[in-house]
Amino acid sequence: MPSMNKFRAGSERGNRRAGDGRRTVDPALRQLRYALTAFFAVDGFVFAGWVVRIPAVKEQTGASASALGLALLGVSVGAVVTMTLTGRLCQRLGNHPVTVGAALLLSASVALPAHAHSAVVLGAMLLLFGAGFGGMNVAANSAAVDLVAALGRPVMPSFHAAFSLGGMVGAGAGGLVAGSLSAAWHLSALALIGVLVAVVAGRALLAHPAPRAPGPEPEPAAGSAPRPGAAGPVGWLVVVLGVVAACTAYGEGALADWSALHLRETLLASEGLAAAGYTVFALAMTVGRLSGTWLLLRLGQTRAMVAGGSVAAAGMLLASLAPSVWPALLGFVVTGLGLANIFPVAIGQAGSLAGPRGVAAASTVGYGGMLLGPVAIGFLADWFSLATALTSVALLSAAAAAIAYGMRGSAQTVS
Repeated sequence: MPSMNKFRAGSERGNRRAGDGRRTVDPALRQLRYALTAFFAVDGFVFAGWVVRIPAVKEQTGASASALGLALLGVSVGAVVTMTLTGRLCQRLGNHPVTVGAALLLSASVALPAHAHSAVVLGAMLLLFGAGFGGMNVAANSAAVDLVAALGRPVMPSFHAAFSLGGMVGAGAGGLVAGSLSAAWHLSALALIGVLVAVVAGRALLAHPAPRAPGPEPEPAAGSAPRPGAAGPVGWLVVVLGVVAACTAYGEGALADWSALHLRETLLASEGLAAAGYTVFALAMTVGRLSGTWLLLRLGQTRAMVAGGSVAAAGMLLASLAPSVWPALLGFVVTGLGLANIFPVAIGQAGSLAGPRGVAAASTVGYGGMLLGPVAIGFLADWFSLATALTSVALLSAAAAAIAYGMRGSAQTVS
């Protein structure tokens, strides 16, 4: 895939000026954007639907916090192994077919964990779920990088906003039915919905080839690092971008898997109110990402990442150390706003540098943070307390801000 220098040609081909000066978008690109947005949304919806039922599955299996953390490692292993292979698979088969196939796997496998009755069996089932999650995220992000280049606008946060919105709806629905619907019925319904969306949106996605539009490089946004002139092998900068993504994705994974337990067990919230922790976090992520394009155009990528990491660190300190439920929920909101755009910016930059393999490399490191974070939180919770364990999210958010600040201008050295 050509590097970010295809933005201008993509803009000329995909976004033409109408007679009154307004920008019009190629209908084919618009349909692709709608279909790809649906895949990001169903990804968040299915994943969040699973995470809000983790307390029920934990009770069903009788697992301790550390045993549950090890079982959740199944998601991590399945996802990371698949991510390392998906970049090459996308180059061979195309981003769009791989996105559809991975979405079907993710959706179908979410029904499995509700039938586990031990931590070992749960971990084995989550391997398959993780494989679908990892493959879909690399393939969908690779497709999004191509489409962003063709559109000629920094709209990558909007796709991740769809993921967050799907997560918010999935978590909210899960909280509503938690007291009346068993985990088995709930997760089976999620599987059915996910498969249906993948089939319908997949037809639109497969009907159009991935857009490719090589051309000259545009002027960089204010405060962002200059982009290389051509894509090359995955280099150290892509790995560093993956580390930035991992530091913030650690927080996403931690809140997805442990926010409900923190509110329920540490602050004694009801089951329904405990589910609201991830819901408000996902809502804040959605709002932050919907405004991401506006933010990036005004601040630039570096300033946006530095500010986001700093805000998230402050918010997570409040959420983890708050003495009651409502300040903790406020902390989750602030954390979501801070983390919102760091991950999509980092993955988008990696894809611009090195195409699907760049996305795969940065995503493997980045989503590794999301998937390994819950495991680390489980052990830290056993050693100290869950509240103390969650302060590690603040520490890594601050680290992401520091790394992003240190990276300013470093892209100039990459050829």
